[in-house]
Amino acid sequence: MLTALALLAISAVYASVGQAGGTGFLAIMAVSGVPIDQLRPTALAMNVVASAYTTWRLHVAGLIDWRRLATLAVPALPAAFIGGLIALSPGVYTMVTGALLLVAATLMVVRPKEAPWAGGPLSRRSTLAGWAVLGTAAGLLSGLSGIGGGVFVAPALIVLGWARSREAAGLSAPFILGNSIAGLTGALLSGQQLAPEFPLFAAVALLGAALGIVFTRRLSERAIRLVLAGIVSIAGLRLLSR
Repeated sequence: MLTALALLAISAVYASVGQAGGTGFLAIMAVSGVPIDQLRPTALAMNVVASAYTTWRLHVAGLIDWRRLATLAVPALPAAFIGGLIALSPGVYTMVTGALLLVAATLMVVRPKEAPWAGGPLSRRSTLAGWAVLGTAAGLLSGLSGIGGGVFVAPALIVLGWARSREAAGLSAPFILGNSIAGLTGALLSGQQLAPEFPLFAAVALLGAALGIVFTRRLSERAIRLVLAGIVSIAGLRLLSR
């Protein structure tokens, strides 16, 4: 029950900053003792649930640039599927995912500044090849680890000046949704299984995503990011110490 409540809170605060919660889901499940071989598929499946709701909300609000999303997602989806098919040994998985969680925690604390040339149809310093490389890398990491990829893509787009903060946030949830579906498909085909508690975890992930904005109105975005960074850092260190 404590794990479910923690996942509910994680889903809510991640939704408030345009993310699905993959890093947080992995963090809570790792700390609560979910078996390593169930972490990746379960986190990806929870990403699908949470990001599907957030994507629908963003679409209704007209905040998704579908052309830019396609530029990222078309190369990302097969990469995520391939990553999902690769079943890393427990030792390698904990090392890779632990390191990625620490990187994600750092990105949450050190929020990038928008480049002065950011924005535009496909910002003048961006190229289709650049977006494709970024999408491919994020997709592969997503499939391998169970992290949706948005936590890496959004800061990269902002730092490179390829999108403004609002635009990057609008791309994150649908990008995570596509990656997570592809990665989950690969993981299940490789023989990995969801945690038995997944139905409960999925329900609280959806509820958290729905309550996200209301639940976090009294907290600043900076405070939310610091709390999440702390949780994710602890999980990353725990995985690396296994």
